[in-house]
Amino acid sequence: MKQIGNVPEINEVKSHLEVLKTKQLITAWHVPYEEVLTRLTAAVFFLTPTDESKLDEIWQELGIHQRIQYQINADKSLSPLEWRVEFNTSAE
Repeated sequence: MKQIGNVPEINEVKSHLEVLKTKQLITAWHVPYEEVLTRLTAAVFFLTPTDESKLDEIWQELGIHQRIQYQINADKSLSPLEWRVEFNTSAE
């Protein structure tokens, strides 16, 4: 049984984001409300690339996780970071 706030699939993505940070592809990442999440499809991640030219490489790297969708974080209501990333094909 999955624990609230300790979801293996979310932890995998978080670890992968840390790898992207060490590879200097992103400067920061954030997942709000992670302490209440119970599944990856409910999580919303945010990230800022080190440079816009790195975006293709970032999306390719994160593409190993199924159902990836990303968009510019225009409203900035949950995070000031530049990109919104979800792993849910029904996300809008």
